[in-house]
Amino acid sequence: MRSLAVKMLSPCLVIALSFSLAFAAVLNRQGDRRNLFTDRGCCKRHSHFIYVGQDISGSPVSVDVGVCRSHCGGSQRNHAPYGSGYSGYSKHTSMLDFLRTKKLRERPAPELSAAAGLEPSCPAGSVCEPTAVRVERVLLFEGLREVEVIDECRCEASPVQCVRMPALKTFFFETPYETVIDTGKCSSPAVTTDGFSCVPTKFQSVLVETPNKVELVQAVETCELKERCYRVPYLEYYYETVYSANGVKEEKLKEIDVGRCLGACSPGNRCLLRDSRHSDQCLVWAEGSSSSCSPQEYESYTFRSRNGLIRTVLAISSCKS
Repeated sequence: MRSLAVKMLSPCLVIALSFSLAFAAVLNRQGDRRNLFTDRGCCKRHSHFIYVGQDISGSPVSVDVGVCRSHCGGSQRNHAPYGSGYSGYSKHTSMLDFLRTKKLRERPAPELSAAAGLEPSCPAGSVCEPTAVRVERVLLFEGLREVEVIDECRCEASPVQCVRMPALKTFFFETPYETVIDTGKCSSPAVTTDGFSCVPTKFQSVLVETPNKVELVQAVETCELKERCYRVPYLEYYYETVYSANGVKEEKLKEIDVGRCLGACSPGNRCLLRDSRHSDQCLVWAEGSSSSCSPQEYESYTFRSRNGLIRTVLAISSCKS
């Protein structure tokens, strides 16, 4: 009797055991998939068109500069080229067509409105950033314009300090003059002192050979925590004529750090006094309010030039917005 019961229970146990193993395998596969996502993330390039102007024929031109997605999930709208003969460019048949398309693109995507409920595209301590950028030159009616186009995105570690980070850019893409230059960039620490940002403070020039001439490309060399409106060194050299104690005329090279102001601050609200009955009407406006970063204090350097004339050079000592 006991043997018969065991024989009857055996098929049930086999089915239950098989189900348990299959369920465990599914969970394990999902866990492996989650670990794979954590390792690789879903950071990749997506289309993002911007309007750059009109070409020499008068037609509006937009360029797919690309964008790195910051969150996973959600639907992604496909931006197809509009009959352009050059890959990556979009040309519309009329201004009305361009405006209609631009209005549709400006509508918020479903994934953006629900970004709060989506998973980040990169693990903690990393951000989705461009890793391959090329500089495209677009011939417009008003002249040549350079546009940076993102080709690839990847999860990159985000330093907590303010440091200079590599930023590779390709110039003259797919031509005999193709050149890759590390133009550099400043990190974006998540926590910084109030009013301070990680900004470039020193630059260097890199020579790029072109079909017509040699051009200079500005690259970031040093980054520091500075206020949003800040002064950076800018050296200029002059010939200075001096006379020794014996009356001998000498010519020296004089170095002056004239400085430059970089950055900008928010102008804020310039209204100082509003109508008590009509709050939308401003009675008194603040004067001289500007969002530009301009010199605040300066000092002068006076010397005798090589032709014997007295010359004065002003140098910026501080900046304000």
